[in-house]
Amino acid sequence: MLLGVNIDHVATLRNARGGAEPDVLLAARICEENGATSITTHLREDRRHIKDQDVENISKEIKTNLNLEMAVTEEMGKIALKILPHSVCLVPEKRQEVTTEGGLDVACQLEKITAFVKPLKNAGIIVSLFIDPSEEQVKASAKTGAQFIEMHTGAYSNAFGTPDEEKEFLNLKNATKLAQNLGLKVNAGHGLNYENVHRMHEIEGLYELNIGHSIISKAVFVGLDKAVKEMKDLIE
Repeated sequence: MLLGVNIDHVATLRNARGGAEPDVLLAARICEENGATSITTHLREDRRHIKDQDVENISKEIKTNLNLEMAVTEEMGKIALKILPHSVCLVPEKRQEVTTEGGLDVACQLEKITAFVKPLKNAGIIVSLFIDPSEEQVKASAKTGAQFIEMHTGAYSNAFGTPDEEKEFLNLKNATKLAQNLGLKVNAGHGLNYENVHRMHEIEGLYELNIGHSIISKAVFVGLDKAVKEMKDLIE
């Protein structure tokens, strides 16, 4: 499995004081130097952490892949077509949420999402859909033209170490197998950390894990380079 590192919360810390520190671009460089195969940023509509200039700087300067998380909106579509990141991950977005609370409801927005995916693919951008591990959402995603899904691991992460862990893990495993049978490649992320990530090895064929908050949190105590290296070792 590959490791994508989400650096949104480096920007959260920077924005707390309104200055330039910590440097988001430097964080991206440290991540790639220590094993990250992609850098993920979520350009939210309210710009609460990552800013437009951050995305432009990262897209120009990093050697690894930029994965741009974004809502299915006209504004974000135009930004992606201008910057041309390696990949985009389409996510649901609510202004009041602290973090992304669930997967994209592809089944109820099939026509809209299919139309949104087409110009991105035509521009050479790899498209992923961030979905909950349900049969309905996987089957709908396969109809959109997207090449990837990213499985929302939040329910598994919250259930880790509880009686519900196995049920939530099997949901991920079964949904991944179905997606692969339908021709989709599968990434995973949300809530994964240094304690629960090892079970992702039990899911055959996962392509990349996207992990942010846990890595940035550990970096406060050990440094970003060591935090990325340790996670890289765990997923390999």
